[in-house]
Formats: sequence, structure tokens, C-alpha cells
Amino acid sequence: MKTLGSRMLRGLAAGVCSCLLAACQSPPHAPTRAPASLRQSDKAQRESVAVTVYNQNFGVVKDTRRLSLAPGLVELSFKDVSANIQPETVQLHALTSGARLQVLEQNYRYDLLSPSKLLEKYVGKRITVYRYDEKTGTEEKKTAELLSVEGGVTLRIDGEVTTASGGASGQWRYAFPEVPSSLLEKPTLVWLLDSDRVEQRVELTYLTQNLNWRADYVLKLSADDSKADLNGWVTLDNKSGTSYENAALRLVAGDVNRLQSPGVIALSEVALDSAAAQDKPQFHEEGLFEYHLYTLERPTTLRDKETKQVSLLAAEGVGVVKKLVLNGQQYFYRGRYGQLVSDEKVGVFVELQNSEKNRLGMPLPKGTVRLYKADSSGALQFVGEDAIDHTPRDEKIELKVGEAFDVVADRMQKDWSQLGNCVAGGSFEIELRNHKDSDVQVEVNEPAGGDWQLLSQSLPSVKVDAATFRFDVKVPARSSSKVSYRIRVRYC
Repeated sequence: MKTLGSRMLRGLAAGVCSCLLAACQSPPHAPTRAPASLRQSDKAQRESVAVTVYNQNFGVVKDTRRLSLAPGLVELSFKDVSANIQPETVQLHALTSGARLQVLEQNYRYDLLSPSKLLEKYVGKRITVYRYDEKTGTEEKKTAELLSVEGGVTLRIDGEVTTASGGASGQWRYAFPEVPSSLLEKPTLVWLLDSDRVEQRVELTYLTQNLNWRADYVLKLSADDSKADLNGWVTLDNKSGTSYENAALRLVAGDVNRLQSPGVIALSEVALDSAAAQDKPQFHEEGLFEYHLYTLERPTTLRDKETKQVSLLAAEGVGVVKKLVLNGQQYFYRGRYGQLVSDEKVGVFVELQNSEKNRLGMPLPKGTVRLYKADSSGALQFVGEDAIDHTPRDEKIELKVGEAFDVVADRMQKDWSQLGNCVAGGSFEIELRNHKDSDVQVEVNEPAGGDWQLLSQSLPSVKVDAATFRFDVKVPARSSSKVSYRIRVRYC
């Protein structure tokens, strides 16, 4: 009995081990999923597009489309996106109520179809080559193996290796049986999606480089330089690699911090059109965080490789002040020089207040202000330009227009004494000569710096700040005026 029981136990154990070994050797049952359905979407399925452009050469695109998908896995090729898209910023979500749309994978394919790319894809394969023979007036056809495209095309034809120069009989041209599926005619986002619907409304949002805008302004001065008409234009530049038809356009003005940073566009002559200047501004302005947002109140189309201009503002009868300014240098007070400057240029500036009282009061985006004035015939002539930074309302704008032609100055250091360590004193004389037929006033700014004290002066001065004092000098027509002063300066 003992022997029989032992044999039975050994047999049972062997059977269990055999079953376990068989179970271990048999592959586990893995559920299989149906292959992904292939779908495409281009701008024909687009319902709307909104573009927000920052004046730092980038933008945000929001693209809403109605897609034809399939339940389950779908490989979707999403075309007509920016060629300068930042793939890491892409966000896709479903707008259909209660729908499930999960993004399992995302690929950005930018291997675009071109003659060079096509040749690269066929290296090591057979293609057809043609060459025109001028002697026979026919085109010779050959089957060739494409060996290399490095530094030129190398072929094997009829057992010989040759380059594609073609020789005296002409240049080879190449024919390919098909376009490789990996080459695209335009940049494309490709997703592997898990959808529970045949139709889905989706919204795609992404950042793109090479969308930019700037403000350009035209300031037309009145005859007496006391008033001006100001027209502002938004200049948009789309080099993103795609077009945005009937887009909702928003512009952000401000210095937005970015971890990586991605010339001046001349204003077209339409900006000088007096009829266009009367148009009502088309942008609605509002605050956004610590920036300003300008929304165009109608759709517009931004075509690829296009510069577009849209009216931003129009203001008439803006009060301005023209100033002639002569600025000194701090080094004048640090040593013995004698004649400092002869025939010194006098700067021309125009100031205006960005306030409602002065018919403005809108936050002005940074840009270029170009100034014009009518000549005796009434034709507008360009008189200068300057850049402005982002300017809040109720702030003053100062524009450097140029240098006066008929007003010049001489600066003379009349005497100079070193009074001690870093202490000196001397007297200075400034002569201003006015060759115009009308009187002028010149603002003379003297940046003495350090610890300074005026000991005497021929005209009253104004202390501008801790380092600067100013004289306002009237110069009669076709005459001259002088201002002199004595000063002591401690400069270290």
C-alpha cells in the first residue's frame, strides 16, 4: 500500500508539473485591437479661426473644425497648420457635448516634398531618367539606380556609374513611380486618437513663431507747428507658413516674458490718404493682465507671406509743442578744454500729451512715428521719424525729429581752475546764432553732474534735476544771443 500510494503521489505531482510547464510555455491570450482608421482634415473643415498676435514675433492660433472620424482608434492628419508651429504647445480638445476624444500620440511631420527630398528618398532604388538628344531631336529614356545625392546626383546606368551632369547631350531629368508617403506637401499634425463618435467638433490651440505686428503712426503738423493730426496703423507681417482666412484678430501690446526669443517695415502710402485718415478706428482696446489687448471688430484674412495694414486710430487737432534743444556733456566740467564745440547742431523735438484732453488718451503700442508737413503747394513732405515705446494714457511723448538747419551754437570754456581734489571751477559761454526770418527759443541743458553750484549767470536758470540745470534762451531773427555762467563742481 505504501508503495502504491507513493507511486500515485509521484504521478499526481508529475501531472501537475506538466500542466504548469505547459501553461508557462503557452503564450498568454492578448486581446487584439482593430487597426486605426485613417482620416484627414484641412481648412475645408474649418469652422472658424482666431489669431492673437504679439509684437514679439509670435502668436496664438485657435482653429475650430468639424471632423469626420470613426469610433475607436483614428489616425488623423491635421493639415493647414503653421509651418513654424511649436509642437510642445499644441492642445486639442473636443467641443461636442458629452464626447470622448483622447489623444494617444502626437506627431508633427515637416518633411516636405521638394526635388532634393524626393531624390534622397529614392537613394538605392531604381528610377527612370530622361535626356534630350539634340542630334536626334528625341528624348532618350533609361532605367537607373540612384546611388547618391551627396554633392550631386550619382547614377548607375547600363552597368556604368555616372554623374547627372548629362554631358554634351543635355541634362538628365528624373521620373519617380510615386511620392513616398513620408513626404508631405505641407506641414501636418498627425494624431492617434481614441474617439467615441463619427463626427466631432474640435478646437486646436498652439503657439507659432513668425507672426508679428507693429504700430506705425503718421503725424501731420499744422502750418504753425502747434497742432497735428495723428493716424495710427497696425502693420501685420505673416511669415508663419500658412494663411488664416476670415480670422478673428487680436493684438497684444506689451513685453511678455519668454524663455527663448524667437526691421522696420515702411508704412505704405495709403497711410497718407486723407480719406483713410477720417475712418473710424476699427480696434477695441482693453486691459489684459499687465498688457493691452486690441481686438479688430471684424474678421480679416492673414495670408502667408503678406504684410497687412489696418487703421488703429485717428485724431485731429492734437496739441503739440516744437522745441529746439541744445544738450551739453558732463565731461565739459572735468578738465581744461578751451573751445568746446563750434557750429554745434541744435536738435528739433516735438512733444505731445497722450490724454483725452488732447484728443488722444488711448494706450499707444510701441512703433515708429513719421512726421510730415505741407509745403507751400500743399504737398506733404517727410520731416523726420522717431520710435516710441508702449505709452500709457496721460503720458508725454517726445519725438526727436532731426537737427535744425538754421540754428547753430558755439561753446567756449572761458577759464578753468582745479580747486582741489575732484573740485574744479570755471566759466562758460554759449553763443546761439539764428539765421531764420523768425525768432526762436532754444532750451539749453547743462548736465554738470556731481555736487555743483552756479556762482553767477547772465540769464535765469532752472534746476532740472540733481545733475542738470537749464537755460531758455530767446534768439532774435537773423541775430544771436549769448548765455554765460560761472560754476563750481565737486565730481568725486
